[in-house]
Amino acid sequence: MTDATAHTPDESAAIGESDAAAGPGPLSPGEPVMAPATGPATDTVAVQSGEALPSRTFWASLNHPFAVGFFVTAGALIAIVLGLAVSNLSTVIIYVVFAMFAALGLDPLVRMLERHSVARPWGIVIVYTVFALVLVGILWLIIPTVIDQITAFVKNVPQLVSDFQSSSVYAWLQNNFGDQVGDLVGQIQKFLSDPANIAAIGGGVVQVGVTIGTTISGLIIILVLSLYFLASLPAMKVAFTSLAPARNRPKVSSITEQITTSIGSYLGGMVVLAFFNAIVAFILYLVLGLPFPLLLAVVAFVITLIPLVGSVLFWVIGSTVALFASPLGALVFAIVYIIYMQIEAYVLTPRVMNKAVSVPGSLVVIGALVGGTLLGLLGALVAIPVTASILLIIKQVVIPRQDSKV
Repeated sequence: MTDATAHTPDESAAIGESDAAAGPGPLSPGEPVMAPATGPATDTVAVQSGEALPSRTFWASLNHPFAVGFFVTAGALIAIVLGLAVSNLSTVIIYVVFAMFAALGLDPLVRMLERHSVARPWGIVIVYTVFALVLVGILWLIIPTVIDQITAFVKNVPQLVSDFQSSSVYAWLQNNFGDQVGDLVGQIQKFLSDPANIAAIGGGVVQVGVTIGTTISGLIIILVLSLYFLASLPAMKVAFTSLAPARNRPKVSSITEQITTSIGSYLGGMVVLAFFNAIVAFILYLVLGLPFPLLLAVVAFVITLIPLVGSVLFWVIGSTVALFASPLGALVFAIVYIIYMQIEAYVLTPRVMNKAVSVPGSLVVIGALVGGTLLGLLGALVAIPVTASILLIIKQVVIPRQDSKV
């Protein structure tokens, strides 16, 4: 019998060379790993031992410094260009974000009409018509009065300061803190009596006009965009859900629905609570005979949109303005408004915010500070639903994944 596996000496030498070129075969259990010095054999040993491939590591790529430098420089340039593009488009991005939040805030009203057998297109028309009429009516009634009251406030500053200086509160402050109180009051009077200083706060008269024009045009853009977003919101949800793998789409759809519902409920609730604050401030100033009730009502509405700290800020502002007119009225206003703040915190807020995702108080403050620093008042308003959305994703996605890793 002739062995079928027998080879001639030349064939054996060729097979040996090919085996050497291919590298070592699989290691048997307990066989030590012998790492060749260089070449593909080193990668083979690395694969067998579960280590990183030496030829694919960062240090191996340093053997081609020109290619590494080119790709690093190209990456840096692309990052700079993207950063400049985002910076130049920051205003457009802000408009889009605010329009989306406005659409989410109006969506609950459209859904309510849908539950009453109103088609969504007609529901959008009804909601925006009512919203536009209310907005125009409020601006038509409030802006002229607010402008008149601002003018009267500037003109009456000397009289208000004089009345304050003749009050017992001023005498008590001066007896306890000395002449520094008089100097401080005099500087406040001098600053507020000069209209140029008020204009300088906004960057000058021209800058104030430009700011007003930009604000009005921005509001129009946001309203138009929000109308388009509200009309296409269901299709946008479906498109966003379809980006996820098929097995995850039910979960993604559920989370998306919870986030949008929570944001809409939160924004609508903040507007309702701010409206209540404005009504309470207006009634208190009117009943107590304090000056500029409508102006303070507008200030209350704007400031109390800031989550958690807005009511406290307006309490300080409203009490300070009332103090210049009537110390007794300021004391009554401060006490009654504190009582209202407790009612709002324990009665109104739980009822109005019953569908919004709860956020811990510390995160509310941090979110409001970050949003206010980046985008001002609207940033503080938007920061809380964003924080709530992140918390919801962490609770329903991140934590379950970590819990499943046993």
